[in-house]
Amino acid sequence: MKKLFSTLLISAFLMISCKKETLKATIQPEQNQPKLKLELAEAQKIIALPLHCLKVEYPNKLGQVLKSSDELKSPKQLRPIFYGCFDWHSSAHGYWSVVKLVKQFPELDQDKKIDELLTNVFTDENVAIEKSFFDQPHNKTFERTYGWAWFFKLQEELYTWKTNPKAQQWYKTLQPLENVFVERYLEYLPKLNYPIRTGTHDNTAFGMALSLEYAQTVGNTQLKTAIEAKAKYLFMNDTNCPIAYEPSGHDFLSPCLQEAWLMSKVLPKNAYKVWLQKFLPQLFDKNFNLEVGKVSDRTDGHLVHLDGLNFSRATCLFEIAKVLPELNHLKPLAEKHFNAAFPNISNDDYMGSHWLGSFALQALDAQ
Repeated sequence: MKKLFSTLLISAFLMISCKKETLKATIQPEQNQPKLKLELAEAQKIIALPLHCLKVEYPNKLGQVLKSSDELKSPKQLRPIFYGCFDWHSSAHGYWSVVKLVKQFPELDQDKKIDELLTNVFTDENVAIEKSFFDQPHNKTFERTYGWAWFFKLQEELYTWKTNPKAQQWYKTLQPLENVFVERYLEYLPKLNYPIRTGTHDNTAFGMALSLEYAQTVGNTQLKTAIEAKAKYLFMNDTNCPIAYEPSGHDFLSPCLQEAWLMSKVLPKNAYKVWLQKFLPQLFDKNFNLEVGKVSDRTDGHLVHLDGLNFSRATCLFEIAKVLPELNHLKPLAEKHFNAAFPNISNDDYMGSHWLGSFALQALDAQ
């Protein structure tokens, strides 16, 4: 295992140490609408980040509630799968990034080191320990719903990797955790009387959007129906979202755009257009503009969130334009936000490198 980790770490370092580049060079006109492309070079740059941090135990933000001193354990003892990348949810979407990229670019794992990594970490024993933590009464709401949603996305990628028998086995191995989070989500939604509109992890719309994608893919009708019903209950009557007030000082999500993205998944096209015209009427102005988030200090774990905001805004704008083609003028704005953030993906500082690659990949996937 030490040899495997060393090989992965060296490979990741070599890839991540490459000269910073922008995706602008890969933009090619298509009917007057430029499109970003995920090429092998960009995939190598993105996958290097999680490959580096998935086995980095410290620094670590545990975030759990302690019942007694008996629960004082190291991150790896507590979470033998999701202990790296600074915190549980970043580890979850780090694995999602790795799986998604290797599916798309098998040449990224020619030496089968990533396959070996996943086989060694996705085991029944490790899942049992992870589940025992979430079974603690005082930690049942841990990572609700942000971390749950990213775990669902990981499972979605494994579930759809039908050409890889090992991926199907990894999916089944992780299912006990999947079942826990589905059950908790179904218990939580009826009790959620008001949405959480923050620009950070607790954002209700973000967790719902990712979880809805998972539920649709794996055919979990119960979770899909519950999310759609609650989204309509919480957001259907919203109007005139104050996007001019965004962003706050450490947002990595846009409260207005995240809600608009979620509702694009929930409502039929015509109904969505009517809703969006009331919720964010300015999006229909062909001159609509949104200035990119500016980061003043990338060593500050909160301030660097604004790089992530640029990626997540790009994701939402791409997704909205995909549903309503008359809003194609939003695509160049999405690309502007993406290109403002992508050159900053590097190993310059761990506060950004441990998570930003996943958000870049999500934006590329949204086109």
